[in-house]
Amino acid sequence: MLDLNEIYEQVLFDSLGPLAELKSASLIAAGSHNQGIRLDSNEGSFFLKLNFDHEKDILYKEAEGLDLLRKSTFIKIPNVLRCGRVGDYNYLLSEFIPSGRYQLDYWENLGLGLAHLHLTNQKKYGLENDNYIASLHQKNLTSDSWLDFFIEQRLEPLLGKAYFDRLIPLDFLKRFQEIYPKLESVFPDEKPALLHGDLWSGNVIATSQGEPCLIDPAVYFGHREMDIAFSRLFGGFDNRFYESYESILPLEPGFESRMGIYNLYPLLVHLNLFGVAYLPGIEKIVNRFR
Repeated sequence: MLDLNEIYEQVLFDSLGPLAELKSASLIAAGSHNQGIRLDSNEGSFFLKLNFDHEKDILYKEAEGLDLLRKSTFIKIPNVLRCGRVGDYNYLLSEFIPSGRYQLDYWENLGLGLAHLHLTNQKKYGLENDNYIASLHQKNLTSDSWLDFFIEQRLEPLLGKAYFDRLIPLDFLKRFQEIYPKLESVFPDEKPALLHGDLWSGNVIATSQGEPCLIDPAVYFGHREMDIAFSRLFGGFDNRFYESYESILPLEPGFESRMGIYNLYPLLVHLNLFGVAYLPGIEKIVNRFR
């Protein structure tokens, strides 16, 4: 079995060729499923994401998402050099983004960039392929109806997984499903917009020039209010971000009242990933709409 330095050297060889030499490697991020490593080499510095225990295509799907974002917004998106597999590890090698302080117009640029992204539209909700949100499979079977897509491709798969994994009882599953008919009049009519899909503050970083950079997407074409609602769930976004966004794409009246419905999806994601601490928040939203 390869040790970590051998893995790093193999990644550089596969990505940059035989003249690439590893100078140093430092762990800069670690989660339950992924590791983020800075690799310094004679060819420059790179960011390596290693994944040990997931589907073999998980980082390929992330790379595809990054490429799609890069084509659709002026916000900085890391360039991907290569995805592959070394030993038991999946890997994604991308450019290293040194961090810096926010520019004065950081939040305004982020809002404008997200609006620019949301102006990328297609006829159907979904995506041509399934992908992942964090480590969870994300279904993207296309649909003409946002309501149908939201229920069938977002809520139901994770609700069923939570029940199967004994995170919720059957009576709560049924109570949750009782809100579906009431959602028919909730969502304003919008064109399917390209979404980041996992827009919390940890997935937005500042470059060394103080500009916003988006990472770790879970892209699909959906209702644009999904990204805005997700950004509000855990906080961390300045009001200037929202004001700038709405200067280009104003939200329809009543967003505050429907924000919780959108956030049932990320809350179900967190329930399935991290456990029942997230259940009370889901119950509160469900009880309000029953």
